[in-house]
Amino acid sequence: MDPKSSYSSLQKTSPGQDPAVYEHLCTNLAAQASQIAANQQQLNRLTAVTEELVKAIQNLHSPVVTTPAPPAAAITHAVPTPSQINPRLAFPEKFDGDPNKCKGFLLQCSLFVEQQPMLYSTDNGKIAFVCSLLTGRALDWITAVWRTDGSSFSSFNDFLTRFREVFDHPKEGKSAGERLLELSQGKSSAAEYAMNFRTLAAQTTWVSDTLKVLFRKGLSHELQTELACRDEGKSLNDFIELTIAIDNLQRSRKPRSRVSTAIKAVQSVEDPEPMQVNSYHLSSEERNRRLANRLCLYCGSPGHQRASCPSRPSSVSSKLVSESLHSLHPVNCVIVPLKLTINNVQVTTFALLDSGAAGNFMSAEFARTNKVSLIPCANSLSVATIDGRPLGTGIITHLTQSLSMTTGLLHQEVIQFYVLPTSNTPIILGLPWLRLHDPLVSWREGQILKWSTKCQTKCLSTISPLPVHSLVINEESSEVPNLPAEYHDLKAAFSKTQANTLPSHRPHDCAIDLLPGHNPPKGRVFPLSLPESEAMTKYIKEELEKGFIRPSTS
Repeated sequence: MDPKSSYSSLQKTSPGQDPAVYEHLCTNLAAQASQIAANQQQLNRLTAVTEELVKAIQNLHSPVVTTPAPPAAAITHAVPTPSQINPRLAFPEKFDGDPNKCKGFLLQCSLFVEQQPMLYSTDNGKIAFVCSLLTGRALDWITAVWRTDGSSFSSFNDFLTRFREVFDHPKEGKSAGERLLELSQGKSSAAEYAMNFRTLAAQTTWVSDTLKVLFRKGLSHELQTELACRDEGKSLNDFIELTIAIDNLQRSRKPRSRVSTAIKAVQSVEDPEPMQVNSYHLSSEERNRRLANRLCLYCGSPGHQRASCPSRPSSVSSKLVSESLHSLHPVNCVIVPLKLTINNVQVTTFALLDSGAAGNFMSAEFARTNKVSLIPCANSLSVATIDGRPLGTGIITHLTQSLSMTTGLLHQEVIQFYVLPTSNTPIILGLPWLRLHDPLVSWREGQILKWSTKCQTKCLSTISPLPVHSLVINEESSEVPNLPAEYHDLKAAFSKTQANTLPSHRPHDCAIDLLPGHNPPKGRVFPLSLPESEAMTKYIKEELEKGFIRPSTS
């Protein structure tokens, strides 16, 4: 707009005003017009730059087209191809000062700035980028340093060195080598153990042979046995891969589903309770009176049972202990093998050791299947769990005849059992039996280790000596074929016929006295090769057939 025309128009519209005011207004309008023109030029330049950037981005994402070579005199400009574009990395996570995360944080930051050279071309830019990712204690530290000597970092590497001096101190307080020496598999899988091992090994300068020895040392005893003869000439990586494969194979063969099912079944009910003859909540007379009159064992009222008693506090519904026994797995119980002589017939079965059972019991189904003679009880007994719930029908009316029972190999006794109407276990040896014989039980291994002194004199039967056989050896028949000539004078030592005879009994008895209160040490089990295992199996089979050895379950 022309200032002169504006001034003349103002004079015409406002003839009575001061001319100085109009002059000032005209000057301001002229300055604004100049500013608008300058802004328009700047906007045009920005628009042109934006269009060039858009074209450049489109060229980066468009496929490269091969064109004929331009004339030599023409000037060409290189266009970046997709292969020249730096990969786009994820933004590093913020660091709060955790010493265990220091190395990983600095690694991510270093990779990020290296892949963005245009953005972080100076050391100050790199330092500022790392500082922008600090929080918590780390932010407090850099704030304090920046206020005092923030310009003292001579380079990005100097900043990283100062940063590591403050935060690169793992909480374990031990070097990678010390932690590697203490590392063991434990209950974890071989894959998890190998991952931890390789992480620590990468922080050391140890050679592969040393690392291989340490890796084997930290494995479980079971895996060490399996790998005894399988690592000949293998590298560390091959040995680790073989270990993981064997461990995965062993874990896939274990019956985990059965154990997990048993655990779920036990968890779905209340914890199994030991069986008690009568309940300590009521006296024997009162309890028998309520059972005889079909009264509630909890409140004493007729018309309902204890499980549905309205006066009883509400609780999670539970099943009978006999039902929960269906969920018990032999791994979680102490099971002992035994033999019962029933009607002059020896029956092999097993018994459950239950220190909470107030008697010795036999299931009615087992007694019926093996035709065990039953005797009526002089007085009916009531059986219930510890909180008073009846076990099955809750009444025991019969007991077995006296039966001969052999526990293990040599322990013999005569015993009677109360007959349980419902039980999933054929025989239950309760607290009376445990008190009578006082065996030393390994609850962890689930077996009887030793019998009491009383049992050693009264219950343990002696082993009858094997008959002595005398054989007439024919010198000609004892000839061993293919025996070298230099061993012919020792021909008798190679005779299988003479090896099958036992020497005559002598009056001497070499006693083996054990220290009181000590158990014999257990020998180590050394792995055998395949030929050695086959030879051992063949030898045991032959000796069993000859009667020189016999199986033992004690």
